Amino acid sequence: MSTDQLIVGVTTPPPLERPLPAISWSAVWAGAVVAVAASILLSLAATGVGFDTGLPGIVTRSSLQAFEPRIGAGAILIQVLSAALGGYVAGRTRSIWTGLHDDESHFRDTANGLVAWAVATVAGVLLAILVLAPYAADLAAGAVPVPVPVPPPTPADAERAAHIASQASLFIAIGMLLSAFVSAVAARIGGLRHEEMHLRPRTS
Repeated sequence: MSTDQLIVGVTTPPPLERPLPAISWSAVWAGAVVAVAASILLSLAATGVGFDTGLPGIVTRSSLQAFEPRIGAGAILIQVLSAALGGYVAGRTRSIWTGLHDDESHFRDTANGLVAWAVATVAGVLLAILVLAPYAADLAAGAVPVPVPVPPPTPADAERAAHIASQASLFIAIGMLLSAFVSAVAARIGGLRHEEMHLRPRTS
């Protein structure tokens, strides 16, 4: 038997592809930036038509005393709309995951939307504390043409202030819960649309 007949063909396994991370951070940051920008835009638009739902209406004492349920409902609507837009962008711009079960893809999309909402929320709070809060009280004071002496608060006023603060906190918590859920769902919708467009054959 010749040497050539003893040589056995050896097949080299294909190189393993590096798996993509479960969180697409570029998409998360894009969705968070869009959510913060949309929230600012909607707040300015609401203020322009005379509906005070901006953050300065919560951080100043005078505007906190004027808090009403309709203001809280408007703030919730702004949170939900901005979170929906940011979550959809996060899902639509994320990486393509191949070879995943539908349940895993669903979990990753919703996780991307939830993380985008969390980043946008933290960024919005930091923006309000560092930029808006130092000037909110001065702006509110400058809006009053004539200084009016403020009488000392009575126990009834303190109780009313505590009730208004608890109402505002409740509306903020409800808005955060709803916006987190909407952002996760919107991210999944964007992810499904992204997969559909990626797998659809191109037509000339």
